[in-house]
Amino acid sequence: MNVSLDGYTAAPGDDLGWSAPSDELFQFWSDRVAATGLALYGRRLWEGMNAHWPTADQQPGVSPAHAEYARRWRAVPKVVFSSTERPVDGNTRLVTGDAVAEITRLKAEDGGDMDVAGATLAAAAVRAGLVDEFVLVTHPVLVGGGTPFFTALDDWVDLALVETRAFPDGVLLTRYETRR
Repeated sequence: MNVSLDGYTAAPGDDLGWSAPSDELFQFWSDRVAATGLALYGRRLWEGMNAHWPTADQQPGVSPAHAEYARRWRAVPKVVFSSTERPVDGNTRLVTGDAVAEITRLKAEDGGDMDVAGATLAAAAVRAGLVDEFVLVTHPVLVGGGTPFFTALDDWVDLALVETRAFPDGVLLTRYETRR
């Protein structure tokens, strides 16, 4: 997830303007999408992504990197978690039931790497102990409020740092594995 230094995934009003990626960071995200076996989305983030990426490679003047990301994003199987019925398309399926139960079932299938996208969905997965790895891309900005990435936990989650990587403009990737 992209996070501000003060821990938010979106500023007030769902403003994401502070998280515009450099070319190098955009390539990192594109490569990560290509390596993902299944993407798990909360409804709000999926709606935002689905409003742009299905046709982004067909827009006039699109860069090769954006066209590549669009193709990769469309190719990844997706599960959208929502409390209400809503249409989904492409290789996406909707789950309206218990997200924790479904993520537990998917993990048991061992279908490869899964990415959890969306702060609310990620919080439920973290609280249930279903997250094996955290990948945070921290931007050097304080937004002062909005959508927090981490929410209250019932227990500590002990982590081991396995990677750091600096990107342009002071953006820092940190990757942690959950210690069990």
